[in-house]
Amino acid sequence: MTRILRLSTFLFSFGLALGASAAEGGRKAIAYVQAPEMSSGLCAEKDTASAIDCAMKQCISGGGTTEDCQVNATCYPGGWSVDIFMMADGGPHWHQFSCGWQSKELAIKAADLACSTAKEDNLVECSAVQIIDEDGKVNEPPFN
Repeated sequence: MTRILRLSTFLFSFGLALGASAAEGGRKAIAYVQAPEMSSGLCAEKDTASAIDCAMKQCISGGGTTEDCQVNATCYPGGWSVDIFMMADGGPHWHQFSCGWQSKELAIKAADLACSTAKEDNLVECSAVQIIDEDGKVNEPPFN
């Protein structure tokens, strides 16, 4: 009986360890870094620090400076993300990034909501330009 109990305890513990490892190993963090009107970086990596580091490097290599490249958003788990382009009357433009959504449809709805007051906010353009899955795969319009 003791032997069966030990074996059961071992198998249960082993199963928990495998489940935790698979859950942690399968999820990714996402980070969006932006130097407004200059450059940006977007990375999905194993953890938040790695995602930020990768996105920062992309921003700098794209023409942004260390001082100008700032973390705009991070999520762990990354879920679905949306990159929203916004341009104010007079020309200044930037990207708003929202992450951690549980589905592509919810990410699109977040963009719709962000743009719902565009006219009142003196934006001449506001639209989702990218939908990104948790693995970092970028989808461009039209979003199906």
